[in-house]
Amino acid sequence: MSDSNTLTPYARTIGIRHEGDEDGAPVLAFEFTGDVEGRPQHLHGGATSGLLETAGYALLRRELSRLDRTHRLKPINITVQFLSAGKQRTTYAKGRITKLGRRIANISVEAWQDDRDRPIATAIMNIMMAEPED
Repeated sequence: MSDSNTLTPYARTIGIRHEGDEDGAPVLAFEFTGDVEGRPQHLHGGATSGLLETAGYALLRRELSRLDRTHRLKPINITVQFLSAGKQRTTYAKGRITKLGRRIANISVEAWQDDRDRPIATAIMNIMMAEPED
């Protein structure tokens, strides 16, 4: 996960990076820049959503790799809940797999800035895991 080539072009464009690992899960982050600014001095909701989604997929890919499973991942739905406005600070995100089945994964992700116990946004992701085509 530390290789920036594992991130999507969108993630690299807005500056998402692998910050480290906690409990076997990647923690992703980005700095506040003009690329992620929405209204003046606040994070854009799309950038926050992109960070949440990227963290969820990074966790799922890592777990599937650990289990030696190869799947094409397709979103069923992703629901983002914005809890407070993101400010001009570093934003972090980390996911947790709530269920990993044969064909469906359920993931929850939190994004925070100064205080992990006060997330600025959360996401619930339901991902279909399709067998790769030959």
